[in-house]
Amino acid sequence: MSDFAEMNRQVMEEFRANDGRVGGMFEGAPMCILTTTGAKSGKTRENPLMYRPDGDRYIIFASMAGAPTNPSWYYNAKANPDVTFEVGPERFAARATELEGAERDRLWEAQKADVPQFAEYEQKTDRTIPLIAVTRA
Repeated sequence: MSDFAEMNRQVMEEFRANDGRVGGMFEGAPMCILTTTGAKSGKTRENPLMYRPDGDRYIIFASMAGAPTNPSWYYNAKANPDVTFEVGPERFAARATELEGAERDRLWEAQKADVPQFAEYEQKTDRTIPLIAVTRA
């Protein structure tokens, strides 16, 4: 298991043991777990992510810390938009939809203002970082 995969495993374990709260570098951050179906493998994949609430939906960011490519979970959610979402002690079926245009830009600017590390991620990459809205099914 890679160091990154091991870190994610530990974050998810802590998340589930503490009703969605984690410490360390994510202390106080709004965290969720997104479960997708692999676009190619068909296997279940889980990823801990930061989210932004937006009314009755949750916005997640395919930033991958400013890497040059989108994260695998983004492609999985695009191919199979029926996902499972965990926030706090809740786990529920949801639908993932990519945001575009002014709606995407408004939420991205708000996220960068609230969490400056997202602005750093944007500076590190040439790609437009995708935003996904997750809505209860």
